[in-house]
Amino acid sequence: MSVSSFHQQTAANRRNSVLLAVVVTLLLGALGYTIGFGTTGVPAGGIATTLGALGLGGVLSLGSYFAGDRLVLAASGAKPVDEGSAPQLMNVVRELALAANIPMPRVHVIDDSAPNAFATGRDPQHASIAITTGLLQKLDREELQGVIGHELSHVRNLDIRFALLVGVLVGSIALLADFFLRFTFWGGGRRSSNERSSGGGGLQAIVFVLAIVLSILAPIAGRLVQLAVSRQREYLADASSVELTRNPYGLERALAKIGTDTEVLEVANRATQHLYFTNPIKKFESRANGLTSTHPPIVDRVNRLRELTGEPPLGRDELAALAGLT
Repeated sequence: MSVSSFHQQTAANRRNSVLLAVVVTLLLGALGYTIGFGTTGVPAGGIATTLGALGLGGVLSLGSYFAGDRLVLAASGAKPVDEGSAPQLMNVVRELALAANIPMPRVHVIDDSAPNAFATGRDPQHASIAITTGLLQKLDREELQGVIGHELSHVRNLDIRFALLVGVLVGSIALLADFFLRFTFWGGGRRSSNERSSGGGGLQAIVFVLAIVLSILAPIAGRLVQLAVSRQREYLADASSVELTRNPYGLERALAKIGTDTEVLEVANRATQHLYFTNPIKKFESRANGLTSTHPPIVDRVNRLRELTGEPPLGRDELAALAGLT
């Protein structure tokens, strides 16, 4: 495995992260401006609403930055563990944290039979990882190392900060759009139309319609851009895990086992699903939505790992069979 391949993927990951932040911020600002101009008819109103929208995103981002990890852990029912209660898990986390050259994160366990894990926090000094009891029971040590290496790679690559902050910005777009649409369809839009007809604001009418269109499309666009880059970060974390463990096969087997496991992770929801090692919402569940999947397909993740080691790609049948290996 060449070192340059990791450097190239890391550089691409950073570029994509900057692109995502810029696009989502522009969407939030554009939505704020069109709503402000469309409802007031003056540029100053658009500027004020833009500043308000960006301020909302900033305030929510600060809250997420300092308290988002605690909220995620609490919502997931994660309980802290130590050397006495989970010695093998702590040993694996400690050795891989040393390999990644990051501080030892706080370790939590979720009492759920579905195998999965996630990392959260604002930086490596304030990071936590959570592992389900199902993961500990169904994976051997090499497979557990692959999963922990993946999660600690998210910590080292600052994906955990990215996931919290950009998720808040996308949520801010959805909140602002929802408020405006409710305001419009509950009478605010009709009052604005009357005001426009008395003032002859043709441009305002156009911008008002544009604001409605953006309110519908901007949350979808922001979410899709976020998901596209989130998938790239999953690929990078897989590659980084192999770099830490020097063992791609443990991670491959872990992906296969977890990806073909039929247990449902009850504590997961749409707000937290992007944090997990694999998508915790199964395809057969009513809450599943393939269009907004937060993770790349398991087959693609395994095949990309095998590209790094120069091995031929796996087919779907081979991947299903791989889940039976230990």
